Amino acid sequence: MKIKDKTLLITGGTGSFGNAVLKRFLHTDHFSEIRIFSRDEKKQDDMRKVLRNDKLRFYIGDVRNYNSIEGAMRGVDYVFHAAALKQVPSCEFFPLEATRTNVLGTQNVIDAAAFNKVEKIICLSTDKAAYPINAMGISKALMEKVAVAASRNLKKTTVCLTRYGNVMASRGSVIPLFLQQIQEGKEITITDPKMTRFLMSLDDAVKLVLFAFENGNPGDLFVNKAPAGTIGDLAQALKELCKSDNPTKIIGTRHGEKLYETLCTREEMIKAEDMGDFYRIPADNRDLNYDQYFSEGEEAISAIEDYNSHNTEQQDVEGMKKLLKSLLIVQEMMK
Repeated sequence: MKIKDKTLLITGGTGSFGNAVLKRFLHTDHFSEIRIFSRDEKKQDDMRKVLRNDKLRFYIGDVRNYNSIEGAMRGVDYVFHAAALKQVPSCEFFPLEATRTNVLGTQNVIDAAAFNKVEKIICLSTDKAAYPINAMGISKALMEKVAVAASRNLKKTTVCLTRYGNVMASRGSVIPLFLQQIQEGKEITITDPKMTRFLMSLDDAVKLVLFAFENGNPGDLFVNKAPAGTIGDLAQALKELCKSDNPTKIIGTRHGEKLYETLCTREEMIKAEDMGDFYRIPADNRDLNYDQYFSEGEEAISAIEDYNSHNTEQQDVEGMKKLLKSLLIVQEMMK
C-alpha cells in the first residue's frame, strides 16, 4: 500500500474484523491514527488495555445516529464499515432492527463520509445478500443497493463493497459450537450433513477488503474465491483433530438457513471480471431510462451458473483438517 500517515475509521471496530485489521496495520506507518467506532464500551475498554497503542482513538456511538458517526468522521481519510447486525436468528425476530442498523446505518456512514470528504469507504457485506431468504441477508442486500446508489453521485468520496462468506471460528459460527460440544462430551448437532458453506479465514476477509481498498472504483463489489465443504465433513474433521468420539445428531435445517450459500449470482457473474483470487462486479450505472431495463436483455444470463458453495472447489475431511489447524481456537483444543 502506498498510503502513509493517514487516518482510518473502523465502524464496528471491536469485532473480529476490526481486531484483524488492527493486527495488520497497528505497527505500520500507513495510518498515524486508527479510530474504533462502536456501541460497546466494555469491548473498547478491553481493547484499549490489551493493545495500549497511542495510534488508537475510541469513539462510543451508533451508526443509527448520524450525529455520532459524523463527529467521529471528522478528519478521517478512509473508512472500513463493518458495523452490522449479523446473526440470522436475531434479525429474523427483529427485522426492523436489522434494517435500522444495516441499511439506514450504512446510509448515515456514507453521508457522514461524504460530508467530511473521506477519500474512500469500503462497506462489508455477506454471501447471504445473494439470493437472500432471511432478514439479515435481505437487509445486507439492500445495504449493497444503498452503497452502489450513493457511489453514482459522490464526486470526492469513493464507495465500494466486499462480499464474503462465513468466517471460520468467528463469533456465533458453527466451529466454536462444535468445539464446545466436543469439550463438554455432548452430541454434535448437525443441521444437514450435506449442507455446504464457504471456508474462509479472518485473514482472507481482511485481504479481500484491502484488495478493494487498493483497486476499487465507485460502486465496485469485490468477492473472493474460496473453497467450501459440507457441514458433515466439518464435524468429522473437528472430531478427528480433537480425537473425539462424540456422537452426532441431525437436527434439520433451521429457519432462515440455505442448503448452500451464493457469493455471486448468475446475474452478477455475467458482468464479473476475474481478477485471479477475486471477482470484481462493476456497478450498474444505468439511469431511469426504463427502455434499458425492459426492452433489452442478456441471453447469456440463462446459460451461466452462479458462484456458490456447491460448485466451488470442495474440501474433503483431510482438506478441512489442514484449514482448521490454522485456527487458534482449534490449536488450543488439540492441546
